Amino acid sequence: MAKTVLVVDDDPTQRRLIQAVLEREGFAVAHAENGDQAISHLASGATPDVILLDLVMPGVSGQDTLVEMRARGHRQPVIVVTATGGIDTVVQAMQAGAVDFFVKPAAPERIIVSIRNALSMGALKGEVDRLKKHQSGRTTFDDLIGASPAMTLVKRLGERAARSSIPILISGESGVGKEVIARAVHGSSDRAGRPFVAVNCGAIPENLVESILFGHEKGSFTGATDKHLGKFQEANGGTLFLDEVGELPLDIQVKLLRALQESEIDPVGGKRSIKVDVRIVSATNRDLTQAVKEGRFREDLFYRLNVFPIEAPALRERKDDVPALVDAFVKRFNIEEGKNVAGATPETVALLSAFDWPGNVRQLENAVYRAIVLADAPYLQPHDFPAISGVAPPISLQTPLASPAALMATLAGGQTLMPQMPQAVPVRILDERGHLRTLEEIERDLIQLAIEIYAGHMSEVARRLGIGRSTLYRKVREQGLEDVIRGNCDEAVDDLETAAAQVA
Repeated sequence: MAKTVLVVDDDPTQRRLIQAVLEREGFAVAHAENGDQAISHLASGATPDVILLDLVMPGVSGQDTLVEMRARGHRQPVIVVTATGGIDTVVQAMQAGAVDFFVKPAAPERIIVSIRNALSMGALKGEVDRLKKHQSGRTTFDDLIGASPAMTLVKRLGERAARSSIPILISGESGVGKEVIARAVHGSSDRAGRPFVAVNCGAIPENLVESILFGHEKGSFTGATDKHLGKFQEANGGTLFLDEVGELPLDIQVKLLRALQESEIDPVGGKRSIKVDVRIVSATNRDLTQAVKEGRFREDLFYRLNVFPIEAPALRERKDDVPALVDAFVKRFNIEEGKNVAGATPETVALLSAFDWPGNVRQLENAVYRAIVLADAPYLQPHDFPAISGVAPPISLQTPLASPAALMATLAGGQTLMPQMPQAVPVRILDERGHLRTLEEIERDLIQLAIEIYAGHMSEVARRLGIGRSTLYRKVREQGLEDVIRGNCDEAVDDLETAAAQVA
């Protein structure tokens, strides 16, 4: 997605010049003639990535506009522009929250460098804020990415549930972000800032579930050399997130039900119950209703956990959110990997939006991570996602022409007998479904390509492929490439006869 720059300047000529510079570099541009228009533009819901703000304008000055932006909570990086203001004016703008400044008229390179630096700083600050919220348990529903109807419903339900301590059951497929929703519930409640403890119930060995959840006393069983508090006591005063709660053994379900009803736990080997103040948010990717019917999950516990159900939508049900998710992942992985990828091309965004994503948001996140690590271009291309597009990056074939071919070209009066060798040949390694093609299929394509490049001269083809002529002819017969040889050889013979006649 192209980054958007809001240009706030009362001079239309200056706005057009800056727009031409920015659009040449792939940025989208929005305009405002004065401070009031800029504030109205931001208030309308538009979210430019960077703001270029002229300090000297009629009416509301750039300085006052910047102060008003920050007062209204708009945190986009602002670059101030001045033609007549002194150093004191610039210092005041920087103190008010501007990240950079330049003097008009500025060179295009200076403008672009300033904007790219502002984008990098903004992305870094956003990632730091995200990590701080994550660590302190203050992630809210405003931090959840997505404005599709399905996600809007999730946010509304979650915000309502967060106002009380009602038990919540989040259901949905694997990878949809159930823990992210649980963290937003915690961060939006009055327990924000207190412990948020997540437990994957499906990853705990069955003989350790009770000890890990409820704790144990020293010497209560073989290997219990120290006292262990357990997850309930770790989360005391905060939220305990039970992921994959449907995987709990039936005997542990009984103790969990008591803990929910009585707000107290019984550690293994303990002599008395311990009161705990814990808000329970659970999640599952299974149909617990069916598990209750089959006797694998207690009915009374199900009703206790399922007081306020929230259905987390699969990514294929909220494809409108894919561009925003891609943009967020690109920013994060740029910082983590020290890369400078600007975003994804429109073709790439369309490709990713059309895919069904059986692994949901987690699969998209991993796909973008891989693409960022391997990408060389400023924007992500479809071939950066080979498992989805079925297109591998072009493989450069820079092999020089053979000396026998050059000799034949000389005999033919300077007309080469071989077609022009391509500088980059796309080699299809994956099929239409994104799976690896068989070695036989790839080998057939490579032999056919070599025959066409070297105009059917089988000695040269065999030498370039590193195999003997007899092996090459055998593979040609096995692969059914006789017609390819016949077509290229006939053309080569005709060219040789023409060359011989010219020499005579």
